[in-house]
Amino acid sequence: MTGTLYIVATPIGNLEDITLRAIRVLRKVDIILAEDTRVTGKLLNFIGTKVDPQISLLLPEININEKNPKIISYHQHSNERKKLEILKTLQEDKNIALVTDAGSPGISDPGNELISFLYENDPLIKFVPVPGSSAISASLSVCGFDINRFVFLGFMPKKKKVKLYNWLKEGEISFAYYDSPYRVIKNLEEIEGVFGSSIKVFVARELTKIYETLYRGSVQEVIDKLKNTPIKGEIVVVVNKS
Repeated sequence: MTGTLYIVATPIGNLEDITLRAIRVLRKVDIILAEDTRVTGKLLNFIGTKVDPQISLLLPEININEKNPKIISYHQHSNERKKLEILKTLQEDKNIALVTDAGSPGISDPGNELISFLYENDPLIKFVPVPGSSAISASLSVCGFDINRFVFLGFMPKKKKVKLYNWLKEGEISFAYYDSPYRVIKNLEEIEGVFGSSIKVFVARELTKIYETLYRGSVQEVIDKLKNTPIKGEIVVVVNKS
């Protein structure tokens, strides 16, 4: 027998976005693999002490004190030895939940490398996605563009973007990417230079958090707004080419 690896989405900001299924899984597994154990610790404390009684009634089969899962760090700097330890643990019929600091593991996240490693080394391991929050899907849902087809670029690369821009320019398809507050204006200015100042863009900042802000308009209009606003936090950009 082998254990199960649950790929569990966590809130991207507002902790109330945690799903009932994610709560149930995180309470019952043996081990939780966390990008940052401190961040995950806060989430576990939240679901352990602040779950609404009515919600708790929906999860009668899971007692909050039934298990005390061990939290282990797993991030982009984790080595092959850590992957082998995780593999061995699953082969010992232990159940593991993989989480990231925010959003869905494996999307612009080192979790995909671990999942690939496990697939290749033991085909008997069971993988179960537990979907939930994702900054990219949240942004697409509110941008108002036709995104029946789109390209997701992950984090916009810092260098060697000429080929990427040329490829995007050839296709009539919208695209989206993650960005940092330190480069977002520069990248938008590059997009303006490639696609023209009238192309429409959508920028989401600090989604689901207290200072959530959404910007929509021509790329020139959005750049002007951002230049007059303190820019902090996580950012998603959607460029409308449809």
